[in-house]
Amino acid sequence: MTADAGVNDVETAGGAAATETGAEAEEAARFHTLLAAFEGQPAATAARGKDAVNEPMIRHWCEAMGDANPAYTGPDAIAPPTMLQAWTMGGLSGHADRSSAYDELLALLDGAGFTSVVATDCEQEYHRSLRPGAAITFDAVIETVSPRKTTKLGTGHFVTTRMDVQADGALAGTHRFRILKYVPAGRPVKRPPAQRLPSQRPRPVVNRDNQGFWDGVRDHKLLIQRCTSCTTLRFPWLPGCNACASPDWDTVEASGAGTVFSYVVMHHPPFPAFDPPYAVALVELAEGVRVISNITGVPYDKVRIGLPVQLEFLRVDAGLELPVFRGSEG
Repeated sequence: MTADAGVNDVETAGGAAATETGAEAEEAARFHTLLAAFEGQPAATAARGKDAVNEPMIRHWCEAMGDANPAYTGPDAIAPPTMLQAWTMGGLSGHADRSSAYDELLALLDGAGFTSVVATDCEQEYHRSLRPGAAITFDAVIETVSPRKTTKLGTGHFVTTRMDVQADGALAGTHRFRILKYVPAGRPVKRPPAQRLPSQRPRPVVNRDNQGFWDGVRDHKLLIQRCTSCTTLRFPWLPGCNACASPDWDTVEASGAGTVFSYVVMHHPPFPAFDPPYAVALVELAEGVRVISNITGVPYDKVRIGLPVQLEFLRVDAGLELPVFRGSEG
């Protein structure tokens, strides 16, 4: 009798689990129907940029990006096309002309437990150049809300908005922005060390434009491109000069000395082959170019802007060696 009861209990539990799974799928579909009703509704209508296109913002952008293209300076300057979204941002105070539909959509997702958010990607199309003095207006629409998706971060819904940006009333560009509203996944149970499978670092993408850089790394050299027309140094490697557009170049070997120009400390999410927390720094080399890399030799919480660092090469596995920078607390 006890054995029979045990079998019956297992069968009942299994049937309940199957029913619950079906009910969950039905509930997910019903909830997505509510979300999909927001598709096509405005997120902003005839909203106005807080500033006209202006030279100071263009200059700050170009300095931050290291973009010395002469098209962005002088009396006939245009704004870098990739600044499109910058002219529409509301800053810390936000925009007062955003529609209620977008807030209602986010509130619905929050109420269902999808309270975390991460930006996933954006797409931009450029229709005309933006020049200083142009007044910016924009219309935004909730373009799509995905069915429930399970990602490494957790389970949630992708929300895509499309923004049409006008300059002095004429369409200048289109900006699609996608976020994930999600419930964070629970931390996976760690296996005992003997059972844990080794994970490799992601492999770099090596192509004809950067093959020379990786050849240098193989020989323990950090090579910087140099334009042979205007002698401008550039990093990362590009097929042409961003100062004069010349396609001709040679290389110079970096001395390896540098300082931390900026940095972040990665805590979450964890990735295979990485062990957070760790510091990722933008290192300014003595030659003047900047390189993104890891900082070794000091704890992550001792990394500081201005910290002197020195190039070294770290073999992370049998098939990959990377340039990193060693700091010193002293």
